[in-house]
Formats: sequence, C-alpha cells, structure tokens
Amino acid sequence: MNRYWLLCSTMLCLSPAIGSGEETDAPLPPLEAARTMRVPEGFQVSLFAGEPDVRQPIGFCIDDRGRLWVAEAYNYPNHGTEPNGGELNDRILIFEDVDGDGSFDKRTVFYDKLNYVTGIEVGFGGAWIMSPPYFYFIPDQDRDDVPDAEPRVLLDGFGNHANSHNLANGFAWGPDGWLYGTHGRTNYSLLGKPGTPEDERVHYDGGVYRYHPVRHVWEPFADGTTNPWGIDFDDYGQGFVCNCVNPHLFHVIQGAHYEPWRNRASSQHAYQRIDTIADHLHFTGGSDIRDGIGSPEEDAIGGGHAHCGTMVYLGGSWPDSYRNTVFMNNIHGKRVNNDVLKRFRSGYTASHGADLMKSQDSWFMGVTIAYGPDGSVFVSDWSDTGECHSVKNTRRHTGRIYKISHGKPEPMGLDVAVLSDDELVALQLNHNDWWVRHARRVLHERRASGHDMTSINQRLWSMFHEQPDVPRKLRALWALHVTGGLDEPMLSQQLDHESEYVRAWAVRLLSENKSLSPSNLDRFVELAASGDSPFVRLHLASALQSLPSDQRWPIAEALACRDEDADDANLPLMLWYGIEPLVHVDLDRFLQLATTAKIPLLRRHIARRVASLTP
Repeated sequence: MNRYWLLCSTMLCLSPAIGSGEETDAPLPPLEAARTMRVPEGFQVSLFAGEPDVRQPIGFCIDDRGRLWVAEAYNYPNHGTEPNGGELNDRILIFEDVDGDGSFDKRTVFYDKLNYVTGIEVGFGGAWIMSPPYFYFIPDQDRDDVPDAEPRVLLDGFGNHANSHNLANGFAWGPDGWLYGTHGRTNYSLLGKPGTPEDERVHYDGGVYRYHPVRHVWEPFADGTTNPWGIDFDDYGQGFVCNCVNPHLFHVIQGAHYEPWRNRASSQHAYQRIDTIADHLHFTGGSDIRDGIGSPEEDAIGGGHAHCGTMVYLGGSWPDSYRNTVFMNNIHGKRVNNDVLKRFRSGYTASHGADLMKSQDSWFMGVTIAYGPDGSVFVSDWSDTGECHSVKNTRRHTGRIYKISHGKPEPMGLDVAVLSDDELVALQLNHNDWWVRHARRVLHERRASGHDMTSINQRLWSMFHEQPDVPRKLRALWALHVTGGLDEPMLSQQLDHESEYVRAWAVRLLSENKSLSPSNLDRFVELAASGDSPFVRLHLASALQSLPSDQRWPIAEALACRDEDADDANLPLMLWYGIEPLVHVDLDRFLQLATTAKIPLLRRHIARRVASLTP
C-alpha cells in the first residue's frame, strides 16, 4: 500500500481539478482516483492494484481462491500476428489479497508471451485465453502458478484483420457448464482446430458463442449487436450482454439475431432482428452518436454510447435492491451504469437506474466488472484517454483495479477447489452466487476426472425437491446437469413443473440432445399449443434450431397459432428464425404455414422468403 501513497504524493501536481470533465496529461494518482469516486451512501471504493504493478488490464477473472487473474494487453492497438516487430509480451498476472484488507499483497507473473490478449477465465486445471487469432488453454494442473506446458491452441481463425476492435473477448462460465464468450462484428472469424482447411471452417459474424470444456465443442449461441464485451447471468440463468455503440443491453436468447444487422451474411434471411431490452439510451446523439460526447445533457442520462463489461449482481453483500440488476462500464461517461431488469411477456425490459459510480479521473476507462467471494465488486480501469470515437492516445504505463464494497464485508479465505463433496453441494444454497458458480464448476471438474457422483446427485435431487425458492431449485438442476445426474425421464418430468423457469430449462436441456423422444416431442407440442407461459414458448421457439426438421414442424405450427404472441418482442422472430430453413425441406408445408399462422410477421416473412427463391 505504501507504494501508492508515494505515487500519489509525487504525481499530485500533475492531477486535474476534481470534476473538471476534461482529459488531462496525466491521470489522478491511483489512490486519489479511488478516494474521489462518487458512490451511493454506504459504499466505499478502495484501490486493489495500480500501476506500476498492473498496466493495461483488458480483462480479469477470479479463481477458486479469490485471486484475480489479470490479462495485460500491451500490444493494443497493434493487432497483427506479429505486433511490435514480432515481440510477444502480453501477460497474465495473478494478484492475491493475503490479509483481506482490499489491496493485493502478492503478485505473480503466470505467462508473458501472448499477443493481443482480450479475455481470460480459469478452471479445469488451467487458464482459458482469448488472444485472436488464437484461443488457448494454458495448463496448471498442480495449481502452483507455473504453466505445466506451453499454451495449447484449441481453435484458431478468430478475426483480427479489420481493426483493433470488435474482436472475440471476455469469458464467463454459464450455468449449463459451457464457457461463454462475446465477439464483435467487424472482425469476422473463420474458426477451426489448427490445420483445418478453409472450406471446412465455420464463418462467424459475431455475437455470443460458447465452448464446452470437456467435449471441446465450439458453437455459436446468438448472432449480432455491434461490439458486445462481457456476458453474465441472472438468478434464473438468463444471459445478458452490454454493447459498445448503439443501444446498450440485450437479453441473450439461444439462436437469436440482434440489431443492428450491418450486412451480416448470417442474418441474410432474418429480415428483422431482436431489439435491445433497454427502454432508454445513455447518449443524446441521434444520427451521429458522437454528437453528445462530453455534454451536460449526455452526462445527465448516463454518460455516453460506449459500454464495456457486463455484471448481473448476485453477490449478496450489497442491498437487495441491486440483486438481478445489470451493471456496465460507460467509457465516455467515466462511470458504472445500472439498468433495472423486469420480466415482460416472453423476456425482459431494462430501465435506467441511478449510476453506481462516477469517477473524477479523466483517464478512467472501465473494462471488466465482476463480484467476488465477499460480495464486493472489482472494476478494471484501462486508464487511458483515447478510445471509441475519441482521439487515440494509447499509453501503456497505466492501469488500475478498484474494489467497490458496501458496509464491511467479511474476508472469505476458503479455497473452493479443495472443499469436500458435501461442502460443494451445500454451497449451491449460498446467497452469493460467486460461491455457487465456483462450486458447480468444481463439481463438473470432478465428474470429468472420473469422480463417483452418485451420492452428490442424490443430495442435489433432494435439494431440488425440498427448496421452495425457484433460483435454488435451478441451481440444483444446473449442478445435476453438469454432474451427469439428469437423465431424460427426470428432465421430462420437469416439463410439468409449476415454475415456468424450471419448465423452460427442461426444454432447453432436453433440446441439447439435438433430437426428442416421441413422448417429449408430443409434450413440446402441447406446451406450444396450450401452455400458459410465453417464457416457456420462447424456449420452445429457441429449441427449434437445435432439432431435426421433422420435429420442428409440429412445434412451429402450434406456436404459429398463438395469436396472443403476435406483438411480443421475441416470439414471432424466434419462431421465424427456427422455421426459415424449412423452406428447403418442404415448400408446400412451408406455404401452408402462411395460411394457418395467426402471427402476421410470419405470414409476411414466409411470403418474402418464398418470393426470393430462384425459379
């Protein structure tokens, strides 16, 4: 800590007047920047790490010991395969707060030969690194913070050809055991395992993708937005991404196509794309989003059009009013925005909440935001003056990580990875979802290593049946899924569960098999035809893209007759995305659907698609 006070005293003469709102030649000293951040009553900000100990922190994650793994991106904006004359020096650092005072005590360089790193996550015996064009795994099975071997290239072909932005970036473990990532739209990717011929690679235009850590399968999850950076999940397992430029927040639905289109080949026949869930903007510029940058009017409504990092707060130590609300860094606004989620029909709306934090440092540029084991939130600061429609002025010597706490959270010193099976199961009930997620992933790892899961699955099933709280039922369900404790009959029973969230997840997990049993197909059709939940119907529509064509037809025909869904924000479009490929399977049946459908959008799109066919 003393090094920061020294830095503060030697740099104070270079600091701008607090609240000046103008970019200056030097940032506020790290401790001063933390001290002067404006947060609501009851909150406080501390400096976890700052330059020279951390520089250019483009992303971070938190391991099972509560330590921060930080990706430092020195090579930005030189995004070629040989930046800076061939020097590979982007780094992964590990920061540990040993005494629990909110500031790091130990710093370890884990790896220092990366190029253009953009994302990191840890688990399954190592670090998962996005460094376009490569997706790496760096093993550290013995957990000694020294790589066991050189990085293994899992996939290559991630785009970095168009510019230094809009790339594949941060990661997050999903409730279903997959590793999720976001991907900007400008640098399309041609993905495959190393050595895959170009004509066998997957063309991906950007959006949300996922990778299975055990089966080593990559697949697109949703298509679109402009430059999503960061994904997180609420208490019900629903994903959300913020967006840099244009409207700022989207509910992530498997198989969806999102605005704006921007001439994506993958959305050629989508015709119309799902819009933002936000009922507001954080910027005033109309036809030119740059117009309001720095103006008092834009400052009053959120600070600007560029957002980075997504966090749905489930940490447990902040006031309950923040739970299941979304936080994102606002780049031009030098702050953290807060959007309040509300269920609406098949999906969500998001309203503007009061900003959580506003920095007085003109260099503040938040990137990653995540809550940790004590419920406090870490925010990384790129600490620079030029990014996203402002003058480039990249300086590689600065960077900070702040910790935002409420009250006096208790330090948590446990190592999740060494807990017993019983303790990991019990953690599924913890109020802080950080513990839930890490415990679930460790259970997944144990199953992958051949560990006997019989007694674990029995306890999880008891938890599922006994817990009255739906989020805790879902946690048990997700843990059962990753530990192999869910068979098809068990999941099928949940199609009749009283909770629409449980029914929806049963639909989604049954569809992961890419085909349904006859009895489950019949039940899907029944839910589509007469079920009372638009949320479940949304998951049925989403599932269409996972199913073979002969099973899509009856579900789609039933959903198309639900005229109450005609003006829903998601259902007509998700249904269209699922049936559009059927034009090549049975043209007569495709046309017949246009005559029976009670959703006007479907009739219009079917007619347009048929008219586009080459005679």
